Amino acid sequence: MIVALLYLSLAGAYLVVIPIAVLFYLKQRWYVVSSIERVFMYFLVFFFFPGLLVLSPFVNIRPRPRQIQV
Repeated sequence: MIVALLYLSLAGAYLVVIPIAVLFYLKQRWYVVSSIERVFMYFLVFFFFPGLLVLSPFVNIRPRPRQIQV
């Protein structure tokens, strides 16, 4: 029983909790990252892709509006 709960909690963390944190991190840092940090972001997306795929129907992150200077 304990092993089943452990597997369930790890699966929940991998498919829901950590991908939500990754999405918030990506939203905050996407436009201001260095090249090394961008590689780290791509790694996170690759590693947590199943969880991001589960959350994708519920998330709508739009790009920031452009600021045109006159």
